[in-house]
Order: sequence, then C-alpha cells, then structure tokens
Amino acid sequence: MSAPRKPIRIIGVPIDLGQSQRGVDMGPSALRYAGLSAALKALDYPLHDSGNIFVPVRDSLAESSGDFLPSIQQVCQSVYESARQALDAGEIPLFLGGDHSLAIGTIGGITSREPAGVIWIDAHGDANRPQTSPSGNIHGMPLAALLGEGFPELVNVGRPGAKIGGRDVVMIGIRELDAGERSWLRRCGIRVYTMRELDERGMSAIIREALSCLEHRSRIHVSLDMDSLDPTQAPGVGTPSIGGLSYREAQLLMEIIADSGKLCSADIVEINPILDHENRTARMAVELLASLFGKSII
Repeated sequence: MSAPRKPIRIIGVPIDLGQSQRGVDMGPSALRYAGLSAALKALDYPLHDSGNIFVPVRDSLAESSGDFLPSIQQVCQSVYESARQALDAGEIPLFLGGDHSLAIGTIGGITSREPAGVIWIDAHGDANRPQTSPSGNIHGMPLAALLGEGFPELVNVGRPGAKIGGRDVVMIGIRELDAGERSWLRRCGIRVYTMRELDERGMSAIIREALSCLEHRSRIHVSLDMDSLDPTQAPGVGTPSIGGLSYREAQLLMEIIADSGKLCSADIVEINPILDHENRTARMAVELLASLFGKSII
C-alpha cells in the first residue's frame, strides 16, 4: 500500500499590482473554475482551499504616484506567513496568482525553516533591480529580491536579506532578458536554460540536469509562469512571448519533477482570463499541475 498523500493547501493571491496589464487578478478564479480541486482530489490528495489572501483593489489605491510598492510588500508578507503556516502544518502550499511578484512571499515563506531549491519556469528573467528595469514593473523583479537585491521593502519581506542563493535556482524556458538581467544572472551563478538550449538538447535532458544542479537541496519549489508556454497554446497570459514551450514539453517537465519526489510547494502565475479563449490557459494549467502532483498515463 502506498503512503498517504500530504495534504495540499490552495491559497489564492489575486495580485495585479506588479504590472501594468490588468486581468491577472482573476487568475485564481479561472484556475478554480477550470476544475483544479477536482483534478487534485482525483489523485487522492487531501485538499483544503483556504480562499484568497487579501489584495487591495488597484483602483482603490492612490494613483497619483503610481506607487504600489507598500501594498505589494503587505501582500507578500501575508503570502510568506501563509506558506510558513502550511509547511508547519505538514501541508503542500499551492499558490494561485496573480502576477509573479507574489513569489517574493511564496519562496521566502517555504525557506523560512530550511532551504529549498527553486525551479523557475518562465519566458522572462524577472531579475531586474529598480535601476535596471526598463518598465519599473515589480513583477519583473522578484528573483532579484529573493537573492537580496532591489527594494529593501521586498528584500526584507518575512525576514531580513536574501532568501535563496544563486546555486539554489535553475531557470527553464527563458527567451527574453533585459540587458541588466543578463550580467546579473551570470554573476549570481544561476543556471539558465534558454529556449535555444531546450531546442538543441530536448526537455528530458534539461530537466534531469536541472534536478542534478539542485541535488544539494532535499526540497524543491516550482514557480510556473504560464507565459513560459507558447502563446499559440496558452494565449491567456499577462506578458506573452512567442517561441515558448509546447504543451507536451511542459507536461514532460512537470512529470519528471514529480518523479523526483522532492516537490514541497508551488506557485502558478500570470494567467489572464481577459486575454484567454474559453479559459483554455487555465484548463491547461490545471492539467500541468495534475502532472506536477503525480498524475501519470499508467
């Protein structure tokens, strides 16, 4: 008889304050509507949906300065506490975004007791600092904040300073980097697998090597930005970028991570139902999450 599954705690984070494109705040609802709970229960996971973390409505905030930093800090602090509490309760926290700024809280929280490796699946680097960001959008800065650089308000969410080191992160699916991100990622020692490398070597080789890069960590957090997939297959995302992962490549990626037995937590971000077609992107995301949590063909 197989060991009982750890409970999953679903936590919605409807944040759209980290970017200019509206609509990703509806991502948690789209995922729930697409049948996320049913898909996970079918895999015999005990499940608790704790609803959504409070996020101020963007239009209710003072817009004269366009400064949403204090609100993003508060949301990420709440996310941090929720992640920590779920792990303390022996649960697997699954965060539904929302824009990628929420990862400051998710990864900060799941590393509050012990370190973890991070598999960051994204079209973009999300590694800008305020001085290098062309747009100033905070959803393009979470990785830098997690490694201890950027706005102090974000770097110090939950506890002071960096939450992870460069050797704790592998990035997969990257195809758009700003100039300031390239040099910073090299300097930090983060292993970046671009789409070119994926095309040349194949997903199976890439993810197995990525897992070997994280052998020094017994736990893995997966941060899945749905814009990592090609927009012809996943059109409902906040920042689409052509030339991305195919659905089958993404499925294989999730399946091999599941096989590792190291998954401790995950976040899935940047689903924008306003830009989607009949909730296709959220339905695809549910299928990917089911694979991440162990669904197999046989």
